[in-house]
Amino acid sequence: KGNDVSFPLILQYYCFANMSADEVAKAFTQHYYNAFDTNVEGLVGLYNPTSMLTFEGTQLQGTEAIMGKLRSVGTVKHTVKSMDVQPSANPSAIVLFITGSIQIGGDNPLHFCEMFQLVSTGPGAYYVHNDVFRLNYGL
Repeated sequence: KGNDVSFPLILQYYCFANMSADEVAKAFTQHYYNAFDTNVEGLVGLYNPTSMLTFEGTQLQGTEAIMGKLRSVGTVKHTVKSMDVQPSANPSAIVLFITGSIQIGGDNPLHFCEMFQLVSTGPGAYYVHNDVFRLNYGL
């Protein structure tokens, strides 16, 4: 933890409380994949005990279980190809759908898609409530 700065703190620190859903999504996406690729521990602050990750069909709930799974993936490099954003039924949440490629441990890149629901915990602060990740084979 130490000097790690989580996404919610970044948004609060820079006073991004009035960002549009698209701006929040873009900032989140850049932060998430940069942290995953360089220091997976930087993702700890994005999840909480109610967060759920479905990773290739396996469901995990809570920060510790999710972080355990993300750590187990190993060294990765993500390249984001597209990002779509929608408002959620909850007025303080947004849904993101990301596509791209992931290189795991230096192997050949694989296509992936990932869906996030970000829920606001206050002005400019969000956590990942839902995260669904799938590799796309045979494209």
